[in-house]
Amino acid sequence: MAVAWWAWLALAGLVAALLVVDLRVFARDAGAIPFREAAVWSIAWTVLGAGFGGLLWAWRGSTAGEEYLAGFMIEKSLSIDNLFVFALVFSTLSVPAHLQRRVLYWGIVGAIVLRAVFILAGAAALDAAHWTIYVFGAFLVLTGIRMACHREAEIHPEHNPALRLVRRLVPMTAGYHGGRFFVRDGGGRVATPMLAALVLVATFDVVFAVDSIPAIFAITRDTFVVFAANAFSLLGLSALYFVLVGMMGRFRYLNVGLAVVLVLVGAKMLLADVYKPPVWAALAVVVVVLGSTIGASLVTTRGAGRSDQAAADRALSD
Repeated sequence: MAVAWWAWLALAGLVAALLVVDLRVFARDAGAIPFREAAVWSIAWTVLGAGFGGLLWAWRGSTAGEEYLAGFMIEKSLSIDNLFVFALVFSTLSVPAHLQRRVLYWGIVGAIVLRAVFILAGAAALDAAHWTIYVFGAFLVLTGIRMACHREAEIHPEHNPALRLVRRLVPMTAGYHGGRFFVRDGGGRVATPMLAALVLVATFDVVFAVDSIPAIFAITRDTFVVFAANAFSLLGLSALYFVLVGMMGRFRYLNVGLAVVLVLVGAKMLLADVYKPPVWAALAVVVVVLGSTIGASLVTTRGAGRSDQAAADRALSD
C-alpha cells in the first residue's frame, strides 16, 4: 500500500517536533540526569513509540500495526546494545557526564538522517534485485552468530577512519570547552574533543544501522513503517542511556537474546520464497526471546543492582 506524500510530511514533522521537545524540555540542562527522572522519561518515550503503532493499526490496519510494533521492538532492543558502546566511547574519550547529553542528542539527530538514507538504499536494492534478500538474510545470521560469540566490545579511536580524517582536516584542542564543538584559538577555528565524541557516536551508529536496517526489512518491506519504527526507537535514547549507565553489568544475557532474534529474522529472509510466517508470530517470538533474556539477566544479577547504581551515581556526580 503506497503512502501519500502528506503522510510522509506529517511523519517527518512529528519526528522533528519531538526532537525539539527532547532538546528544549528534556535536554534543557547540561547536567547528567538522575536515574529516576531518566527512567520516567524513557518509559514515556517508549509508550509514545508504541502508541504510534496503535495509530498505524487504526489507520492502515492490523498488518501495518503488527509490522511496526515488531520492528519497533527489534530496533529499540538493538539500541540498548548501541548505548553500551556509546558508554565506552565516553569513557575512552573521558567525556564529562554533564556534556554527554549534548553529544547523545546530536548523535540521535544524525542517526535519524543517516538511517533514512540506509532505508531508501535498502529498499531500492530489494526492489532492483530479489536476490538481495538472501544477502541480507545471510548477513543477519552471521551477525547474530558473531554477537553471541563476542560479548566484549572495545573502542580504539585511533583506528576509526572517520575520526582520523576529522583530526587531519581540523586541528583539535586537548581539553573540553564546555559543550562547544568548535572554538577560536589563535585567530583560527579549531575543534574540541566534543566533536571527536560526536564523530565516534555517529560512525558507530552507521555500523549498527548496517545490522538493524536489514533486520526490520525481514519484518516488512513497507518503507513508511520501517522509517517510523527506526525514528521512534531512536527518540529518547539520551534518557535511556542514563537509565542503562547504572545497569551496564546487569544485562548479562542481552547479547544472546539479540543474537537469537537476528538469526531468526535472517532465517526468515532466507526462507522468504518458501514460507512466510504471520507477522504476529514474528512479534510474539521477539517479545518472548527478548523478554526472557532480559528477565533472566535481571534475576541473575539482582544482588549487583544496588552497588552498580551507587557506582553510577558517583560517576555521574563527578
